[in-house]
Amino acid sequence: PLLIMMGIPPTVAAASDSNQIVGASTSGTLAHLRLGNVDVKMGVLLLVGGVLGGTVGVEIIKALRRMGNADFLINITYVLMLGLVGGYMFIESLQSMKKSKAPSEPEPERHTKSNAFARLVAALPWQMEFSRSGVRMSPILPLILGGLVGVLSAIMGVGGGFIMVPVMVYLLRMPMHVVVGTSLFQILFTCINVTIMQSVSNHTVDFVLALLLLVGSSLGAQVGARVGRKLHGDQLKILLASLVLVVMGKILYELIARPDVLLAYAGGH
Repeated sequence: PLLIMMGIPPTVAAASDSNQIVGASTSGTLAHLRLGNVDVKMGVLLLVGGVLGGTVGVEIIKALRRMGNADFLINITYVLMLGLVGGYMFIESLQSMKKSKAPSEPEPERHTKSNAFARLVAALPWQMEFSRSGVRMSPILPLILGGLVGVLSAIMGVGGGFIMVPVMVYLLRMPMHVVVGTSLFQILFTCINVTIMQSVSNHTVDFVLALLLLVGSSLGAQVGARVGRKLHGDQLKILLASLVLVVMGKILYELIARPDVLLAYAGGH
């Protein structure tokens, strides 16, 4: 999203960002592996789904480029996903922080009510333990969610990061410190696949841009892994949600605002 805000075409921004994410994710994954924050079993399942979904997403972009609608679709997808993810994370994190400050009270309604999604997850076959994440579920769920994030990763060029983190926190119910490391592990291999596919199929990777982004993000990933240890999970989610909403607002404004240069038909018609 930040690259699009700087005026880089969405298709080039998406493909080039996927390229640099490979380097940044490598650096971040190594840092979190040393800290014990990577659930490898969960990451592999998300990875398999992500690679399959990323391949499908690249083919979708290829078809849309032939139709001339790729850039518009990417911008619209950004606005919708950033708004949904950022809004939900911001509200949920604020509520969680307020409850942690308030005196504890019994919440019978909250804990006795089982929602439809929880019942569906419990009913899936082949239930297994993910000890690092402290959860038990069927491998089918992370495979499906990884596939959906892989499709969006190819279309939006975000490595699935801002989508995968909420998915792992709210749907897979993983602790925040494990979510960050495991998402980087999954994103690393998903983006390798997406980058190769984008280069071969769509030729939209700007390697100079990707290299510049890579240098900065690799250094930032090392710093971020250490800073993240000092912040509470809800504080991390508030920061991410705020950034997501700011970027969404900027892209939405550019979609609806009057352009600086108006297109006209040749011949004055």
